[in-house]
Amino acid sequence: MVEIPSYRDEKFGSMVRAALWLVTEVGENKIFTKAQLREAFPDVAQIDRRLRDLRDHGWRIDTSRDDPSLLQQEQRFVTRGADVWIPGKSKTPKHKTSLTAAQRAKVLQDDNHLCRSCGIGAGEAYEDGGGIELAKLNVSRRKVFHSEGTVEHQLVTECKRCGTGGGPDREVDLGAVLELVEALAPLEQRLFAKWIEADQRSFSPLERLWGIYRTLPQESRAAVAQAIDDMTG
Repeated sequence: MVEIPSYRDEKFGSMVRAALWLVTEVGENKIFTKAQLREAFPDVAQIDRRLRDLRDHGWRIDTSRDDPSLLQQEQRFVTRGADVWIPGKSKTPKHKTSLTAAQRAKVLQDDNHLCRSCGIGAGEAYEDGGGIELAKLNVSRRKVFHSEGTVEHQLVTECKRCGTGGGPDREVDLGAVLELVEALAPLEQRLFAKWIEADQRSFSPLERLWGIYRTLPQESRAAVAQAIDDMTG
């Protein structure tokens, strides 16, 4: 059995040392805190980021967003990935290489300069931000699972807020999406095709009314319900 090096060995980079710390000090499926991580690496300013980098090498480290049973300051080392302390195992994955300006511009144009997670456009204010925070668009990579079982990372436009709050890697099951499309009735497929062509969904008067109704206080909702009851009764 190959001996695992010490995480204190400074000949390794901080990401590799974080991996060794997880394996030798924490253990798989065990919980650790951010305070414990920083205590182990007091001289590494961005050890949290280096720890997240391990996910690109197949390591699974859950936060409270992934596992609701965890507290905000807790993380769980679920499974070990590549042995990044072995020469050649810590190379940056191909899908993480830098984009050219031309690639980035094409993705933004293809996505109509809209965040494909929340729909906001560049420079627009978030509805919950009081008009203060304006959206900034980036190009991200999203893992896509195909029907035949292959996996690839596709480029997509995402605002800074969604990119920060959505975790390291959003996943798309394209096969499941295509199955849902096939399950639609012919009329629904034609309507969906129109939405795709326009790159936006048109809402019917009934759907717009439902959206307004959902925002009403309870007493006002009761008044609307009574009015509908009187009209249909």
